[in-house]
Amino acid sequence: MKILLFILVGLLGLVYALYYWREIRPGLGEEASVLQEDGITSRDLNKNGRLDPYEDPRCSVEDRVEDLLSQMTLEEKAGMMFHTMIGMNDDGTLQERGILMPPSSDLIVGRLMNHFNVLQTAEPRQMSEWYNRIQKLAERTRLGIPITISSDPRHAFTQNPATTMLAGPFSQFPEQTGLAAARDVELVQQFADIARQEYLAVGIRLALHPVADLSTEPRWGRVNGTFGEDADLASEMTAAYIRGFQGEQLSAQSVACMTKHFPGAGPQKDGEDAHFPYGREQVYPGGKFEYHLKPFEAALKAGTAQIMPYYGVPVGLPFEEVGFGFNKDVITGLLREKYGFDGVVCTDWMLINPVKVMGRELIPAKAWGVEHLSAAGRIQMAIEAGVDQFGGEACPEVLVALVRSGRIKEERIDQSVRRLLRDKFRLGLFDNPYVDPDFAEQTVGNPEFRKVGELAQRKSIVLLKNEKGILPLKGELKIYVENINPETASQYAQVVNNLADADVAILRLDAPYEKLVGLMESYFHAGDLDFKGREKEHVLDVMSRVPTIVDIYLERPAVIPEIAEQSAALLASFCANDSAALDVIFGKFAPQGKLPFELPASMEAVRRQKEDVPYDSENPLFPFGHGLIY
Repeated sequence: MKILLFILVGLLGLVYALYYWREIRPGLGEEASVLQEDGITSRDLNKNGRLDPYEDPRCSVEDRVEDLLSQMTLEEKAGMMFHTMIGMNDDGTLQERGILMPPSSDLIVGRLMNHFNVLQTAEPRQMSEWYNRIQKLAERTRLGIPITISSDPRHAFTQNPATTMLAGPFSQFPEQTGLAAARDVELVQQFADIARQEYLAVGIRLALHPVADLSTEPRWGRVNGTFGEDADLASEMTAAYIRGFQGEQLSAQSVACMTKHFPGAGPQKDGEDAHFPYGREQVYPGGKFEYHLKPFEAALKAGTAQIMPYYGVPVGLPFEEVGFGFNKDVITGLLREKYGFDGVVCTDWMLINPVKVMGRELIPAKAWGVEHLSAAGRIQMAIEAGVDQFGGEACPEVLVALVRSGRIKEERIDQSVRRLLRDKFRLGLFDNPYVDPDFAEQTVGNPEFRKVGELAQRKSIVLLKNEKGILPLKGELKIYVENINPETASQYAQVVNNLADADVAILRLDAPYEKLVGLMESYFHAGDLDFKGREKEHVLDVMSRVPTIVDIYLERPAVIPEIAEQSAALLASFCANDSAALDVIFGKFAPQGKLPFELPASMEAVRRQKEDVPYDSENPLFPFGHGLIY
């Protein structure tokens, strides 16, 4: 009986498996066989038993693109034009039962998509094994088009998940503002080259960065993702960043860069963010639109492979007042025609469809200025504006229907698919998309890379004030610490728990922000820049009782006049660990950083600033470029 039951269960499982593979995963064929021709080894991606030009590494990129394009169905072309998030299980297996994301097989086999943004972080071996499984699944589709995996920044830790991701096993560097504070172009390129190697090792081939925006509006919640407010400094840093990731030209050893957010997302009205309808306006009261273009000009000159426009609506400019992702004046007129950019333009995430759960809209589509249009109408308008790909969307069937109805010509779709295929070929994905998990373990976060990251953190720290030369601290001291690991601090001095017993207090603070209500809003650190209430009272109380050294993490330019006045020493950091800060405080590393933006003296001065104008607050507490040494 047990044997019969076992056989019956097995048969039922086989029936389900057959249904799953034939119905749920349609079009999934065999793995590509290896072809040998004239000493060249290639993969038979379309399984026709011969070496097609797109499979032949000896053919030019242009010839390979045209050959593959001629074999693609409309559905396959449409699938390529969507770029959304994909899940990954911690053990490196494919996520087939995700709650927030569709099954991987549905995206790759059902919707014929092959560009994905991975959000999770796993150990290097598991992440690389997951990547290989994704590529193996793609290899079994009709044409075997490989997957391009993208990622937001992974190399800095921050409490603000809206702007960057946890570094996890990757080497840890300061944020872009910190790289700007270090004022070291070679260090920026070295960082990017290290990040490139770590990305390559786990299969990430497209960086959804750098951010070339200028943080001329200090209240904006994405300041810490920028190179600061100075266009010349940001231009220099952006170009070095792209060279480190891509090299002089895109190749099999490159990670492509998607530079964002064209034409510059910094001048947000009142510092609100264009993720939200109340923050859609991008304004230029100081007439500085051209100023915000400078870092993008540097990015284009450095050869950035791709560009992402922002959500914002340009106000008071000779452009249509619709979001940049729908804006033909900006994408075609400015980016394509004036600057001659023929690379991929991918929209920022979720311009087309709202996020719904059980029929209830949780997050609206960021279709500012075209809210009245349907999803199909938004896609049509974006494509007519010059867009090639839709970020955070997974509805290729809508694009297919637009072409079949005659609203969009297939020849226009071909233009975008050519650009997308060209990058895949230049990155070597058609020749060998797989990675080595052993190599990934050896590469990601290795001691040499971490050493450079530690140096970068220290170089980025800015000494703002050093009253009576209190720094560097010397001698046998008793220290009271807050927001510092006591075990780490004990390696520098005797740590005491009672403030009254301390010779010196050392406080690490985070720049203040207003806590916003809302599913997305809660992830953004925005609003006023000054400390208030009990938090401010506590810091000032500590300062009144013992000489106090303050290190403040400036994810935005904080307004701290009382803290600056009453502290014995004041430092600014931009994602630096406790050891890095204490090394500067105790003289193991001499400070050398310079502020990448000014620190205003009051919120009244902030409100009087013009959103698009750099360093224009009245009598700033500390000006752009300020930084002491000892």
